[in-house]
Amino acid sequence: MDNTLSKERYNFFDLVEVVKILRSENGCPWDKEQTHESMKSNLIEETYEVIDAIDKRDPYLLKEELGDLLLQVVFHSQIEAERSNFSIDDVIDSLVKKLIYRHPHVFGDVRLKNSDEVLKRWEDLKLKSKNNASEEGIFSDFTTALPALILAYKAQRKAKNVGFDWKEADGILEKIKEEVDEFKGVMNSNDRDKMLDEVGDILFSVVNLARFFGIHPEDALRLSTLKFIKRFVLMEKIIKEDNLKISDLSIEKLDLYWEKAKKLETR
Repeated sequence: MDNTLSKERYNFFDLVEVVKILRSENGCPWDKEQTHESMKSNLIEETYEVIDAIDKRDPYLLKEELGDLLLQVVFHSQIEAERSNFSIDDVIDSLVKKLIYRHPHVFGDVRLKNSDEVLKRWEDLKLKSKNNASEEGIFSDFTTALPALILAYKAQRKAKNVGFDWKEADGILEKIKEEVDEFKGVMNSNDRDKMLDEVGDILFSVVNLARFFGIHPEDALRLSTLKFIKRFVLMEKIIKEDNLKISDLSIEKLDLYWEKAKKLETR
């Protein structure tokens, strides 16, 4: 490793070695103190920064953010290597074996027609690879530590892959209407638990509608939120140009400015 710091170009093995040194006795005090638990927020932040780079369609930023995310994988693996549980090589070995096993239509003789068949086959193979999977069911190893929209989407997709799904979109739309009506029935009750439950049912049904049409709800909501922010910023600019303060305007006036911003966006 003596020549690592003077190389013109580094590779994956250099990264692993650098992290090992940072965690060593003579390494960085901060890096040595970190645990799986203390690094959880970093892992989440780096993941979302990768998503942000993708949304910005910036390949140079994406390269940087993927590197930061990769560091998280190597770092967590190094913690376990120090405990003699597994190394980054074991992580890669397990991953490659899993990819080959779950893609028999690529690395074997299985023939699949489309992506839906691939996903169903994937779930079948996941079940077979787990001990007593047939007794435990499809949610036996399901990760619930996910953002709610992604959690709902993945749960519905798992159910779909074993045949539990809506036959047509009209049924989902009727379900959404039903859930909205149920919320209307409790919204004046001051019972926040009931309202929480009914709002959750509405959102879950909307996720079902998006998923049915191959739309990821996280992407759809992110797009709409970014559109809202962009339009709001434009509205603020128009108000400022009119020498007004947004906090002094009534909601009726704000609605008029909102429509102005909307029209400018469509030009």
